[in-house]
Amino acid sequence: MFYHFLVPLTKHFTALNIFNYITFRAGYAMVTALLMSFILGPMIIRKLRSWQVHESIRQDGPQSHLVKEGTVTMGGLIIIMSVIIPTLLWSRLDNMYVLLTLFSITWMGAVGFLDDYLKAKRKMRKGLVAKYKLVGQIILGIIIGSIIYHNTNGNQYAMMTMIPFTKNYAFNYSAWYVYIPMVILVITSASNAVNLTDGLDGLAIGLVAIATGTYAIVCYVLGRSTTAEYLNVFYLPGCGELTVVSLSIVGAALGFLWFNFHPAKVFMGDTGALALGGALGTMAILSKTEILLIIIGGVFVFEVVSVIIQVSSYKLRKKRVFRMAPLHHHYELKGWAEETVVVRFWIVGFFLAVIALTTFKIR
Repeated sequence: MFYHFLVPLTKHFTALNIFNYITFRAGYAMVTALLMSFILGPMIIRKLRSWQVHESIRQDGPQSHLVKEGTVTMGGLIIIMSVIIPTLLWSRLDNMYVLLTLFSITWMGAVGFLDDYLKAKRKMRKGLVAKYKLVGQIILGIIIGSIIYHNTNGNQYAMMTMIPFTKNYAFNYSAWYVYIPMVILVITSASNAVNLTDGLDGLAIGLVAIATGTYAIVCYVLGRSTTAEYLNVFYLPGCGELTVVSLSIVGAALGFLWFNFHPAKVFMGDTGALALGGALGTMAILSKTEILLIIIGGVFVFEVVSVIIQVSSYKLRKKRVFRMAPLHHHYELKGWAEETVVVRFWIVGFFLAVIALTTFKIR
């Protein structure tokens, strides 16, 4: 919004030319999101508490979690508002990358909100039935995949995926019936992976901040012709604007972490987890880094794989590989303090983010 109002005035006030710079707008989008989280957080938490929107703790989970019974949930509302408003203020609103990511956040946030509402207010233990959640994710994937497929705008890379550590190789989707299922898979996997990881105070939101901070760098590089050519990666005109969205998420995540770190005053719930996972998946699709997302979000992948292994092993052999799945509960039951698990998983997430960034040079 600021861009559209102020940049036309640069011919009269040259100082306003600074709004042409993505780095300036992205930095202030992050600051705005952080401040909004600090301002909106206490108000929304009080409102949720007055509505008695409380989390129900699983009785079969770690016994140390039982003290969390009654903590307010749906805190994802803080995150979503603190992402959308700064993005609208500081980004270019004529940019398809921005609009699709905001649409993804809003859509998955609505699906998560419905799930949290049914669990917290209607006291439906399972909330929104899994198949209906899946339908919401599939519809989003179809919408985003179709829009990209029909709006390539001459971009030769629109239907491709970069392969990490390679220089001249990329996966080219030859038809819509290959491309759109891939989009559905990425969005569904990313949103569910973040949701599964959201089991300890501060764990998921900290990892999201690391992942989206990494995407801020990735998208900025891919959106600049000079850096893209130097690193021999795809040049995606307009992708750099996703840096504003990415850093808005980082700011909102850090602000939410203020209230979510142990002992948490509020949980993000599916409202926040599905929205953030959807945003990560959408940014990966738009930046043609779907494979790289596996590295950037490696901890999320480990969490999902641990559940798959646990369920498969129990069904086939009646034995458990982990003490409890997802993986973070396994380490809790091994005697690690909750804060220890969270910080160590953050360290692993940061390490994987660095590895992901090195793939742009090691080719």
